[in-house]
Amino acid sequence: MIKIGLFGYGNLARGAECAIKQNPDMKLTCVFTRRDPSTVKTVFEDTPVYKTDEILQHKDEIDVLIMCGGSATDLPGQTPEMAKHFNIIDSFDTHKNIPQHFKNTDLAAKESGKVAIISVGWDPGMFSLNRLYAGCILRDGADYTFWGKGVSQGHSDAIRRIEGVVDARQYTIPVEEALDAVRSGKAPELSPRQKHTRECFVVAEEGADKARIEKEIVTMKNYFDEYDTTVHFISLEELMRDHAGIPHGGFVIRSGKTGKNLENTHIIEYSLKLDSNPEFTSSVLVAYARAAYRMNKEGMCGCKSVFDVPPAYLSDKTNEELISALL
Repeated sequence: MIKIGLFGYGNLARGAECAIKQNPDMKLTCVFTRRDPSTVKTVFEDTPVYKTDEILQHKDEIDVLIMCGGSATDLPGQTPEMAKHFNIIDSFDTHKNIPQHFKNTDLAAKESGKVAIISVGWDPGMFSLNRLYAGCILRDGADYTFWGKGVSQGHSDAIRRIEGVVDARQYTIPVEEALDAVRSGKAPELSPRQKHTRECFVVAEEGADKARIEKEIVTMKNYFDEYDTTVHFISLEELMRDHAGIPHGGFVIRSGKTGKNLENTHIIEYSLKLDSNPEFTSSVLVAYARAAYRMNKEGMCGCKSVFDVPPAYLSDKTNEELISALL
């Protein structure tokens, strides 16, 4: 059995707890939280919960630690720190900062002899793989990624970190005209603003400066500054009534040409439609936890991305079973 620990306990961790139950070769052994452990109720109520500062006391209980914090302020520090002691997986999704996050984590993981797989999920993650595959096949072409319509966990979390914000949901919405143009094979050049809009529903503290909060949102680098962003201030009751779910999805499209005179157009499209963004993301994290465990058992160490992981390492089936059933 692969022993899994969860660092942090929010929506992503609850999804991981459910996913682990679906994998017979895994067991959730412990959960770590910054909150008072006595106030944390896990989904299945059968896993001990500890304070995060007690984690090193439980090293022998963990084969792989899944990092369940947010990309804005948690993972940049937590992932390299935990990679000093554990095989880890995270879902760091601030695309522009991934190279530096990789370097920081690689140093820590190589020193400890552990494997750290970062930026695991659906984008970055599954979408990244599809961009790689499609680009290798259609060499003369262009990549397009559309997200939504759906709730972005990372963007919502970034809003919640703003002073005066009680809770928030951020929807990423594809621009239909841009999506149609790509699917038609026109291969347009599109800026981030031309591909997506962002819509935010924010619950502010009583008396908070809403104008300041809105300005901080729409100018936030790496999150909102390159998009047309609309901010709605609503009550907590409205948020819970109308925005309780966390759906998401999107499309990765490669438009390319082949032939002597590039006369033939081809479209490769990979799409996701998700009822629960965190539950799907955590399911990907759990599959890559198996890969991290196997890679480390084989003597590998350092930071890895989804590009470095053989697909067979994600499955609990043997190579013979995979070849017989799927190839």
